[in-house]
Amino acid sequence: MRVCIVGASGKLGQYMVQHALDRGYEVVGVCREQSVGKLDKFKGRITVVPGATNDPDVIRRAIAGCDGVLVVLVPRGVQGYSTGTAQAVLDHAPPGARLVFSCGWHITRDGQDVYSSKLKALVKIGGPLARLARFADLNDQVEACNRVFASDTRWTVVRGSDLEDGESQGLPVWSRHVGDPILESNITRRVDFALFMVAALENDELIHEAPAIVSRQSPSALAHAASD
Repeated sequence: MRVCIVGASGKLGQYMVQHALDRGYEVVGVCREQSVGKLDKFKGRITVVPGATNDPDVIRRAIAGCDGVLVVLVPRGVQGYSTGTAQAVLDHAPPGARLVFSCGWHITRDGQDVYSSKLKALVKIGGPLARLARFADLNDQVEACNRVFASDTRWTVVRGSDLEDGESQGLPVWSRHVGDPILESNITRRVDFALFMVAALENDELIHEAPAIVSRQSPSALAHAASD
């Protein structure tokens, strides 16, 4: 399988590169020119396409001939970076390619998610502050995901909980809706978020799903497993 990782130089992206290589995939990584050095540990093992991930020409070149595309949707700045990235991938992905996007729990597909007061406050207060500082725009990520949801591609949108570093705890568990008791712990190892993204490439049950994930070793996931 030939896989393109859009946003390969970030922490999540680098974990995805490693997981993909571990599975024997041919890997193409896309990242900003100033971040290419972060991928030096993979030199000679992957192809790197430098450039902005919302540049359609960069994306077109990078994903040509790919069977799967893994996309880190980062709401950087206030110029529609996530939306531009998602649209470029949707426009140029080879027919039939598996497309897997990452985002946060604040994204909802059908409006049936139930959010904690803490998360609602973070989005309501932190979102406008981040936009005012021109640091990030959460609405940009919302628009990006809405375009993915509306597309007829073979997409999956993986919605991550709070993240922590550390050794892998295995493939995370998931639910269709935030608010499910299995997700209550709201924590996932970053390395396992990446693992879920890569594993989704070959899991057709996740096509046109927006799984919200949590660590399989979290208290809420263990409690759910025990009740079963």
